[in-house]
This record gives sequence, C-alpha cells and structure tokens, in this order.
Amino acid sequence: MKQPSSANGRFDFLVFIGRFQPFHKGHQQVLMHALEQAERLIVLVGSSHQPRTSRNPWSFAEREQFIRASCPPQAQNRVVVLPLLDELYNDQNWIRRVQETVAGVVHQYPPKIGVASPKIGLVGHGKDHTSYYLSLFPQWGAVDVAAYKAVSATALRERYFLHGEISDEFPTAVQQALQSFQAGEAYREVAEEWRFIQTYRQAWETSPYPPVFVTVDAVVIQSGHILLVERRARPGKGLWALPGGFVGQHENLLTAVLRELREETRLKVPEPVLQGSVVRSQVFDHPQRSERGRTITHAWLVNLKPDAHGLPKVKGGDDASKAFWLPLAELDPEKLFEDHFHIIKTLLG
Repeated sequence: MKQPSSANGRFDFLVFIGRFQPFHKGHQQVLMHALEQAERLIVLVGSSHQPRTSRNPWSFAEREQFIRASCPPQAQNRVVVLPLLDELYNDQNWIRRVQETVAGVVHQYPPKIGVASPKIGLVGHGKDHTSYYLSLFPQWGAVDVAAYKAVSATALRERYFLHGEISDEFPTAVQQALQSFQAGEAYREVAEEWRFIQTYRQAWETSPYPPVFVTVDAVVIQSGHILLVERRARPGKGLWALPGGFVGQHENLLTAVLRELREETRLKVPEPVLQGSVVRSQVFDHPQRSERGRTITHAWLVNLKPDAHGLPKVKGGDDASKAFWLPLAELDPEKLFEDHFHIIKTLLG
C-alpha cells in the first residue's frame, strides 16, 4: 500500500510567490522558514519580463541573483527560482500558470517508490491585499510565517531611489548588489522616473478627493500587424505604447480615441473607415495599472481590412516620438508601457 508522502509532516515542495522588488529580510525569513519545512522550495518571481519602472525596477535575472545570494550555500540545490508573468485581467490564467510551473518542477523529482503524490504547500504571510493568492490554491497546504517588522518593499524602494539609502533591512549580499546597481545608468533612469511620478502626484494633493483619470487607447490591427508608438516623454519614455491619452472634458470616448489616434500616428485612414472597423471596446481598470494614480482606460479594437497597397503610412506626433507597425509575433512585454501588453492580449483573445 502506498503511504502518504512526507508522513513526518514536512512538505516535499513549498511554493513562495512574490515580486521581491527587491528581496529584503522579510522575504529571507520566509525563505529560511520554508527550507526548514520542506525538502525543496520553489520561488516564483512575479511581474517578470516587464520593463523597468518605479514599481518594478529589477529584472527577473537580477532578482534571482538577490535570492540566490541570500540563500545558504548548502541549500542552493534545494531552491528552484523561476519567472512568473502577471495576468492583470485574468486570475484563472494566472492560477493555471502557477499550477503548470509547479507541476513542471515536481515532475523533475518523482516521488519515491511506495509513496503517494508529493505534498505541496504555499508559504508566505497575509501581508496585505497583494497576498490574496494564498487562498487561490485550496488543493495545497499552507505555511504561514509571521511578518518581519512590517517591512515594506515599497518604502525601501522609495528611500533607495529618491534618497540613495540602502537599508539595513536588506540582506548583506543584496545591499552589496544594490550599491553596485547605483553606479549604473539603469538606477539613474528609474530614479528620474520616480521623481517624475512623485511630482505628478503632488500636483493633485490638494484635490478634495483622490483623482480618478479616464483615458482611451487604440488597438489597431491590420494584416497581422499592430500600430504602436514610442513614448516621447515620461513616464515610460522610450517604451512602446498603444496610441491613446486622456479624454477631453467635452468628448465622448470614441471621439477621444480617434483624436488621439490621429494626433499620435497621423494614420492615413478616413475617420468613417476607422469607425466602421471598430470591433469592440473594453474597460481596463486594474488599480495598479498606472504609477501616475488611479487611471481607468477604455481600449478600442480596430481591425482594418487588408489592403493591396500595404499598411497605411504613419508618423509619430504629439506625445509620440515615432509611430510604427509591428508584426504581432514580435510583441515584447518587456518593451511595452504599463499594462498595454495585457490589453492587447485580452482584446485579441
């Protein structure tokens, strides 16, 4: 008869999910506790494969180095660190991705003969609303770790980029890595972006209510290509983006998106043709979709018919340094502004 796996109460695998922007001593405490409770630890690094922003300044590779450098040498072969992409508008896709990633790791370490399926659990603590995922996997066990000094990665990032402070709440190896990072161009770019965001938000501090901004974005498709712009200014200077912008006081949404499309791309397609090519629109309202503040966008899918003369001519204007057609196969989430990759993926199905 097969016996339950990990009969002594230990887990075969514990799963630790986080953004680790960056990895601090609170994360390290969870990691060390997990290594005491499990044979192997799977660390899934969220918000991977995104451009550098004030909220996500470090790449997956950099964060993996933070984690590895903070892990005891003798435990390195027990820790698996893998990237995890966000799914802002589809929790079920995100859950499936986590399940598939974990299953792929577990498959590499089949249970011993006579042992049932491996015992898997989640490890972490209910820090705030961002840790809601702990309740999304009822098939797995759970290990709750007490919070470490209520350390906030957001506050540590702010002090690092706005004031150059490297906190003692980072493991020693992470402190050294952050010191090296400060000497590079990437640090200066993110710090400048952070200062821009801070100034932008301060302009609205005297408002009697927290502002909610309404924007529009155009997802224009023709012959397997998508129309994009390169952002001229901050935030997201140099990133690819959908043509779009803020809705004027006296505009309806469709009027606004067509105006922004003309201003930013000079698209040589008559307005009646654009209106007749609208497939659908959808609201995208993730609370953290924009660092500028609460911003709700209405995205419009415009599917232009193939033309024997090729793709319409475009030219960057207004907030766009350039406009261009990109093959859909070449879309890169690490080059796209805010949640535009998710908008495109959602509207195109």
